[in-house]
Amino acid sequence: MTWTPAAPALSGIALSDFDRRHLWHPYTSMTTPLPTRTVVDASGVRLRFDDGTEVVDAMSSWWSAVHGYRHPVLDSAVRAQVDAMAHVMFGGLTHSPAVELARRLIALSPAGLERVFFADSGSVSVEVAIKMALQAQRGAGRPERTRLLTVRGGYHGDTFGAMSVCDPVGGMHAMFVQTLPKQLFAPRPPAGLDADIAAWTEAVTALVEQHADEIAAIIVEPVLQGAGGMHIYPPACLRALRQLADEHSVLLILDEIATGFGRTGVMFAAEHAHVAPDIMCLGKALTGGYLSLAAVVVSAGVAATISGSESGVLMHGPTFMANPLACAVACASIDLLLDGGWPSKVEAINDQLRSGLGSLRQHSGVADVRTLGAVGVVQLERVVDVGRASAAAVRNGVWLRPFRDLIYTMPPYVCTDAEVAAICAAMAAVVDGECG
Repeated sequence: MTWTPAAPALSGIALSDFDRRHLWHPYTSMTTPLPTRTVVDASGVRLRFDDGTEVVDAMSSWWSAVHGYRHPVLDSAVRAQVDAMAHVMFGGLTHSPAVELARRLIALSPAGLERVFFADSGSVSVEVAIKMALQAQRGAGRPERTRLLTVRGGYHGDTFGAMSVCDPVGGMHAMFVQTLPKQLFAPRPPAGLDADIAAWTEAVTALVEQHADEIAAIIVEPVLQGAGGMHIYPPACLRALRQLADEHSVLLILDEIATGFGRTGVMFAAEHAHVAPDIMCLGKALTGGYLSLAAVVVSAGVAATISGSESGVLMHGPTFMANPLACAVACASIDLLLDGGWPSKVEAINDQLRSGLGSLRQHSGVADVRTLGAVGVVQLERVVDVGRASAAAVRNGVWLRPFRDLIYTMPPYVCTDAEVAAICAAMAAVVDGECG
């Protein structure tokens, strides 16, 4: 195939056909792919398809577009930055957008986190956090500590280090379990913010004590496990993990990629437990959904210990780390979040999701309904037909992308009451279609 730059762009059926034959979409077969819809415009919280259909994006583009699309403040930040520079390497160089973003992240982060490493995706930030923990243990004179402890039901990304701390049985990466590092898995925390954690704490304590001389760090998603099942668990579990980490010279890594920047009703989900980790991973909503960027925020003590390892430096350096465009729009997104009264917006969304989805608990075939912040989940008693469910949602004016047995929403914070009501109605329609 030859490329002719002057050739007109594909559209309509030709575009969809090329996509089907040549583009590999996430978690989808290349040979028998699920149908795709062509987006030609995104504005506010709405996507417009090439057939003219408009839908409310109830997914915030996989939980990232918290301000919606084409926000004038964020658009302006990108335009202003591209006029200065779109990218420059971060090795031996720095720039204002990176410094300003680090200042904001340090000010917002739990106490003690004051060193920032920029990466280019959430999965990579988890890889960096794991590498930091391993190097820190070496710097502390404990090179034998090479394993991570986590809990069942977690999800931390699709790269190899991240996959190793995802649930090895119920997660998406079971086929790779024989090639991944062998990590330690504690029981999944009990469901519900106020659940009794006594038995769980006893089991985790026993596991940590048994393997303390092997464990470099504990890594979990705080309070809400995302792609592992939208599982909400007690903040008290984080306090128990913090205590165990301190008692056994283990680092605590909190993966706030999905939960950060207000999604659970507080800026970072760790705040539900009043716990500060040693290492925190950020991504997704960091740039308001505009560009890929992640950050690992670390305590000064961990940074110093890493510097005491044999290399003396952190052995990692993504090409696009601290990309100026991404950092500039991330600064604008954080400022917009703070200036826009996000807590009241998220609280209002939660109130509507709780009331709008609550009645579905009585629906035949529904196992559970749960909400936390701007997250609403309907869990069915069987696996959802993703293609059929998405089509039903589109017919009701909403874009949803269910997975496994979950029909869920993480809407943009700027949704109106009417738009949240439309999301709830569409989720109800999907439940009707799936459960009869």
